[in-house]
Amino acid sequence: MRHIAVIGSGPAGYYTAEAAQKQFGDDVRIDIIDRLPVPFGLIRTGVAPDHQSIKHVARRYAATALTDNVRFVGNVTVGEQVTIPELIALYDAVVLATGAPRDRPLDIPGADLPGVTGSAAFVGWYNGHPDFAGLAPPLAGSGAVVIGNGNVALDVARILAKTQRELAGSDIVAHALTALKTSQIDTITLLGRRGPHQINMTPKELGELGELERAAPVVDIADLPPDIDDALLEPGQRKSIAHLRNFAAASVDKPVHIIFDFFAMPVAIEGDGRVERVVVERTRLDERGAAIGTGETYRIPASLVVSCIGYRTPPIDGVPYDDRAGRFANDDGRILPGLYAVGWARRGPTGTIGTNRPDGFAIVEKIAADTGGNSGKAGRPGLDRLLAARGADVVTFRDWQRIEAAEIAAARDGAPREKFVSIADMLGARD
Repeated sequence: MRHIAVIGSGPAGYYTAEAAQKQFGDDVRIDIIDRLPVPFGLIRTGVAPDHQSIKHVARRYAATALTDNVRFVGNVTVGEQVTIPELIALYDAVVLATGAPRDRPLDIPGADLPGVTGSAAFVGWYNGHPDFAGLAPPLAGSGAVVIGNGNVALDVARILAKTQRELAGSDIVAHALTALKTSQIDTITLLGRRGPHQINMTPKELGELGELERAAPVVDIADLPPDIDDALLEPGQRKSIAHLRNFAAASVDKPVHIIFDFFAMPVAIEGDGRVERVVVERTRLDERGAAIGTGETYRIPASLVVSCIGYRTPPIDGVPYDDRAGRFANDDGRILPGLYAVGWARRGPTGTIGTNRPDGFAIVEKIAADTGGNSGKAGRPGLDRLLAARGADVVTFRDWQRIEAAEIAAARDGAPREKFVSIADMLGARD
């Protein structure tokens, strides 16, 4: 019998468990440990609330979770209630699937002013993550600046721009929906250091901006390269650029504007005790395609700044860490004997949700090569004894199903659920 502990219950964690089941059959026991009482990681708190079809992948993870040899161990924090060395002593393999839930810092003057937030915090706020439920972003001003040219920046801009009716079928949490109802923001500026050909926005997400009720995307046609240059792009990129060209050609007759400001690098944030404006330097691309400043600067009024420039994996005591890359130091997934990393914790915040599936299967192949059939380690019973001795209040997957049922019962009309946004309320709904 092999005993595997997976730290993190998001896509990478559940794909790893699925892979272990297929690799070892009934000869494996897998414990998926998460610090929150609720599973599914970024599916619950990272995917945009108006993208419900993407969230349906959680059904696949639930099917894995309900099998006899997989167990969810929620409300347990690794590093506090149990340590990595203790887990390595108990399990044949420990897999870190913690994702990258922390924002990459925005390293410019004024980044610490009230009104500046990272995308992990802002997305967590409207998705009901307990860490960020109290964020209260300032929405009373007319301008917001979103830094970044990826899909997360699009999500932030779209949620800021949507009407209450457009959000009705989403699982955006009540406190965010209420705050957005009174938002005065009518200009959302997307800052990108490079140009249209360098965006990391997928066609579907970009196209959604052209279908909003009260908001219109604005693209300066002068920023677009000659049409003939589009032929050098991958098919998906060509579709995205086609959307930008359509935006540039369309008339703007809606009250909210989503402005694409290309070749624009934020260099400072200014304000008297709070955000009031972003100082931006115009850029150009050098021969390598890197953005370099031209010295020309201008200012964009804003009461809210959301930085969507990437994520980092939080370090864990005793685990080698690559500070520059913002992830665990590893050799193709191997960290130390018996310790592995998978998903964003292994490779950094790149790829889609589906990218984690082959990653999970690759890690399990390494575990199969590195471990024997019966090490005699205590595994699940050993963890249970340790957590009981430390008074841990463990949440099981059956407990989660009761929490979920309560969320569904509390949903407003048309919404799939109303999430609990505090751990205490989650634990209370379990009983």
